[in-house]
Amino acid sequence: MGRCIGVLTAGGDSPGLNAAIRAIGNSGLRAYGMRVIGFRDGFRGLMENRTVPLEGDILSGILTLGGTILGTSRDKPHKMPVGDKVQDMTGVMMHNYRRHNLEALVCIGGGGTQKNAYRLSQLGMNIVTLPKTIDNDVAMTDITFGFDTALSIATDAIDRLHSTAHSHHRIIVVEIMGHNTGWLGLGAGLASGADVILIPEIPYDVNKVAEAIRRRRHRGKNFSIVAISEGALSMQDAAVLEKLKIEKAAAKDEKDAKRIKKAEATLAAFKLKQDTNTLQLSRELEALTGLESRVTILGHLQRGGTPSAADRILATRLGTACTEAIHDQQFGTMVAVKGEGTTLVPLANVVGKLKAVPLDHPWLRAALETGACLGNAKF
Repeated sequence: MGRCIGVLTAGGDSPGLNAAIRAIGNSGLRAYGMRVIGFRDGFRGLMENRTVPLEGDILSGILTLGGTILGTSRDKPHKMPVGDKVQDMTGVMMHNYRRHNLEALVCIGGGGTQKNAYRLSQLGMNIVTLPKTIDNDVAMTDITFGFDTALSIATDAIDRLHSTAHSHHRIIVVEIMGHNTGWLGLGAGLASGADVILIPEIPYDVNKVAEAIRRRRHRGKNFSIVAISEGALSMQDAAVLEKLKIEKAAAKDEKDAKRIKKAEATLAAFKLKQDTNTLQLSRELEALTGLESRVTILGHLQRGGTPSAADRILATRLGTACTEAIHDQQFGTMVAVKGEGTTLVPLANVVGKLKAVPLDHPWLRAALETGACLGNAKF
């Protein structure tokens, strides 16, 4: 049967996934004589043993397609919904891994996938991962594939909103994805010339934002574009969130199950409230500036469609580097981007970390020096 490797895609879909699958399938066979199989719908497919051969016609024509031909899910190996219960299915996954006599399993995904893959590697699976997410927040890699496409889509959307904002003398608040980091919001805001850019790394003062908009109005500019990352928080909410996290950590340190449960419930309720954060900001700005304000939430539009040329190239580079790593038996690693090349990073150095926007990042300096307001008096 020859050497065989498995591939799965997990977490949110992202442009470039099919390019990575194609690169692994083609380079695995052509360069190393490997047979490649895909597991459908992430870790659930590994658990349920639902496979598809990644060769020939299946790989033909997928380079330009968005999404993933394998499907995806957010199921976790150790917390898998099965029937009406949530169970640890890592043992079943290990059985299927051995059943196919896999030399290695490739897991393609973001931070959560890296963590789940690391868990399986600790159980004895030979694992290599690729960093995929539009959020660009995976640690230890310069960039993740999917980010460039999403950045272009978000930028184009804000470009189109400029004409409406200008025509109706409005504030338009544009919510951009990115989870708890501001790479996508900052990049799109900078590229589109947004007047205000709010990101999770810099808690904002709504009065500071309103002041910047009023200054624009005094200069005869009766509209403003506010680009806000979905995880951005006001200074007050950021303080509350930090307090809740400290309470949860203290409960865990004391191993107080009752306090842990209460802290987790309070955190969940707070995060649910965050879903209306952008709408609340819009209402406050309208009241503080006297300008009509409207909200546009880009949502999953940013994850769809044809991947950019940059993401296709990046995903292909990572996919071919992945099969080389497997050939060299460099397991328990993530194929990371380093400059114009790639490097292998131990998964232990990746999991549990978040690549946030550094406060001295050149993009932030460029935004400030071209007149954008970051919503905080320190900037």
